[in-house]
Amino acid sequence: MDRRRFLKESALGASALATLGGAAVGKVSAAERVRVGVVGAGGRALSLNLSFAANPNAEVVAIADIDPRQFPRAVAEVTKRQGKEPQAVSDFRKLIDDPSIDALVVGTPDHWHAIPTILACLAGKDVYVEKPDGHNILEGQRMVAAMRKEKRIVQMGSQHRSTERMQSALEFIKSGKLGRCLFAKSWESARQGAIGRPPDGEPPSGVDYDMWIGPAPKRPFNPNRFHGRWRWLYDFGTGDLGNDGVHRLDMAIAALNAACEAQGDSPLGLPTSIHASGGKWYFDDMQEFPDTLQATYEYGSGQVEDGRPPRDKKILTYELRIWCPYNMEGLSEGAALYGDAGYMILGNNGWRAYGPGGQVMKEMPGDSHEAAHVQNFIDCIKSRQKPYCDLETVGHPASLLCHAGNISARLGGRRLELDAETETFRGDDEANALRTRPEYRQPWVLPEV
Repeated sequence: MDRRRFLKESALGASALATLGGAAVGKVSAAERVRVGVVGAGGRALSLNLSFAANPNAEVVAIADIDPRQFPRAVAEVTKRQGKEPQAVSDFRKLIDDPSIDALVVGTPDHWHAIPTILACLAGKDVYVEKPDGHNILEGQRMVAAMRKEKRIVQMGSQHRSTERMQSALEFIKSGKLGRCLFAKSWESARQGAIGRPPDGEPPSGVDYDMWIGPAPKRPFNPNRFHGRWRWLYDFGTGDLGNDGVHRLDMAIAALNAACEAQGDSPLGLPTSIHASGGKWYFDDMQEFPDTLQATYEYGSGQVEDGRPPRDKKILTYELRIWCPYNMEGLSEGAALYGDAGYMILGNNGWRAYGPGGQVMKEMPGDSHEAAHVQNFIDCIKSRQKPYCDLETVGHPASLLCHAGNISARLGGRRLELDAETETFRGDDEANALRTRPEYRQPWVLPEV
């Protein structure tokens, strides 16, 4: 049996990833491993490199990065975990063009999520892409279109979806013990520092800064337009709503959907309206996205039958206060689901359900490491089943909430009415113009699908 046929037909057994930080793991035979190329060598990409290298059913065969200073550590750590050195290249397209690579892992800044994912799908590769799905709504739609066309497996990196912590929380909610649930919230209140206003300068030696800019408008090099700080600028990132908020919103969506299942309601789908009020009110620096934000997502048509309350109405809220030195509901970041018989608080390290009198009904510890998410992705490459954070049904809808919230905030807190079929805003040309970039810089145009 050849390797690609094996990847499609064989089921992957459970694997212990306890050696993530240690020596090389015992790999299955080379013919059975998923061969992976990773775009990115530092930050989140470094963590993904290590998790794939530590998985006995995968092999990181190549790493691409525009900053050669990132390679020594990434290559050394991957080699230590898998016992074989990966190739280091400067251009991610070499990974896509390599027919021996089965899957592409995209651990880049937000503005570089869509193009590699689309090109990889069109080249017949499966993809693990960090969150949010793209830099804007149109990019996410185009990614989903490429995935559908080529029947690819695409896992978005909201790793909590695959954790035992999250799965156990959803099972508890489905038991119906929280009663009828109509409201969920999510929040981010961890204090973050200012990024200042450093002057423009020259990029570090050896860095391909023009390629780092990619499809975004050409800008002079600035430390705030590079590693770590790009996420706060419109050209490259999606703010903290798309950084950490996408995790918290998706946790709340998963919980509310589990409640819908328990109480016989239809799944949430996309919201009918979005309203995000706030702005950059605290930090005096180069950040462009809000540091203070309240977003409300309303679901359901509200259609009334026989004078009874509508069954489909739900509300999801998100609060962002990235200047707070204290917690909310005991957590700096998290989600909560409220029912008429109890409520649940979900965090990165576990969940706890409370009864109406405040008594603890049940609790479960856990973590948010991506090892289980990587395992789920590899399982699904082989089974061709949808992964826990399937791009089309989970990842893109959650990302759309972030993009739409940012658009509402940029328009001064305008309430947006969403057409779920087209993912456009009804009667609002200004909002629809923000669904994508004004222009993609050549040659990095968004691929047609």
